[in-house]
Amino acid sequence: MPTTRNTISLAGLARHERPRVETLAYALGGFLLLSGGAHFVVFLVGDSPWEGPVSWRKPTTFGLSFGLTLITVAWISSMLIMNPRARAWVLGIFAAVCVVKVAGISIQAWRRVPSHFNTETPFDTRIAMSLAVGGALLAITLGVLAFVALRGRVRGGRDLVLAMRVGFALLIVALGTGVVMIAEGTTLVREGYPQQAYETAGFLEPLHGVTLHAVLVLPLVAEMTRWLGWPERRRYRAVTVACAAYLATSLGALALSLT
Repeated sequence: MPTTRNTISLAGLARHERPRVETLAYALGGFLLLSGGAHFVVFLVGDSPWEGPVSWRKPTTFGLSFGLTLITVAWISSMLIMNPRARAWVLGIFAAVCVVKVAGISIQAWRRVPSHFNTETPFDTRIAMSLAVGGALLAITLGVLAFVALRGRVRGGRDLVLAMRVGFALLIVALGTGVVMIAEGTTLVREGYPQQAYETAGFLEPLHGVTLHAVLVLPLVAEMTRWLGWPERRRYRAVTVACAAYLATSLGALALSLT
């Protein structure tokens, strides 16, 4: 009976100590997921194409991806050993940027104009600039978390440390591919080839998409093996295999991107 009371007490304490910004990040992540799903329904009932610079694909995929990523970052950042105030700022900025980027892309989709590389009007330019600034802030905030994770400052055993390190390393790859695609598209637009930018700038999307979510999948493997009650040595082997499989998948996505 004392054990049960202690467990309940600890569970209540954990809920009480959860920072408000973390709770808000989970809520906003869920909202972005709903936004992506809603835009997919709009696509299904409409007659617009899935591909192209003006379609429902972007608000759908960005809503789903950013919603899942925000929830992931809120979860995994709670496992990092860092100053609570610094974590709150990083998570708060990241959440705000996720909402701004999805909102900008969704607004342009409803206006039936491209969201990226679009500077046709002052309003379009402001949207494009907000997306670019948001991308920079995403890189900075995730870079801070990656620095902590790669130093091994993680609340967990060797298996979780390995999962976080590989997950964040691949997340850095995802950020790098995003920068390359934006730079490629911006260069083409400035040279007077906007249509080519819309058609070819996303050539690294397969690699970008795969590496972006490693930071969710690999720590989830570590946590699942812990929930199953596996000893640490077995958990570490399982995470090692998962990391190797994910790296192989990422190499396959790179090959697909370059074909």
